[in-house]
Amino acid sequence: MVAQYIEKIPRVAAVHDLSCVGRCSLSVIIPVLSVMGVQVCPLPTAVLSSHLGGFNNLEFCDFTEQMPAFFRHWQREGLSFDCIYSGFLASAQQMDIVHTFIEEFSGNRPLVLVDPVMGDEGKLYSTYTPAMQEHMRSLVSKADVITPNYTEACFLLGESYQENLESASALKEWLVRLAAFGPDRIVLTGIPVADKVVNLAYDRRENKFWEIANPQIDARYPGTGDVFASVLLGALLRQDALPAAVKQAANFVSGAIAATFRAGTDRREGVLLERVLPQLCRSAAGSSESMSEYI
Repeated sequence: MVAQYIEKIPRVAAVHDLSCVGRCSLSVIIPVLSVMGVQVCPLPTAVLSSHLGGFNNLEFCDFTEQMPAFFRHWQREGLSFDCIYSGFLASAQQMDIVHTFIEEFSGNRPLVLVDPVMGDEGKLYSTYTPAMQEHMRSLVSKADVITPNYTEACFLLGESYQENLESASALKEWLVRLAAFGPDRIVLTGIPVADKVVNLAYDRRENKFWEIANPQIDARYPGTGDVFASVLLGALLRQDALPAAVKQAANFVSGAIAATFRAGTDRREGVLLERVLPQLCRSAAGSSESMSEYI
């Protein structure tokens, strides 16, 4: 009997919180990556009754003390990961723990994606401190790929936030500066340009830039950054080129926002992931949106 070949399923350690109500963090990361053929192993940072974006008097359980114990157990079991993926971290201590986790699980050279979740719309989240900003810069230095939004790039680089930009191409130099922290691939998301949302990508190894634009929709939903980074990661783990991965992530998030806006659901609950998730099961990225390479 000829043995059947089974393609290896990539395994990702996802260092994120679990918000039990509101589609964000692990509640969107796990299904998105799963349908893209990736196994997700959560390293929880906290469990919350809901996310922080609009719900009041939530309940939460801080997992900071348990995080090292979890990955020490994985070490004893001889586990390894194809990728380490971190998102919102609630303290400088958690950032230091993730830094250690990356170092101690680097033997097989996993892809490291850091989504430096710090703020939005020109403002840092209320829990963020100057010390946390410095620790995030240190964590970014351990990454291969980072996915800051426009606000987060401003704070990482010490730049001023502008409500609407005439052109996203003026931020090309920002991507080079972000790469100087350490990561080879930068994806700068959510850049407001006229009636578009622009994402810029940069590969330092190839010294190439790409611009991907989607229509601006007058609605904001929590968790879209988590969805974007997860689709991007899933595409990269199946060896898609960076511009193709960014294009799929941008188009999927844009479609999810459009479908949710049409449905008129409570914005606190995030995008209607269940309605649009089947799109990720299709092989074609399928988009007529603009993508251009420039030097």
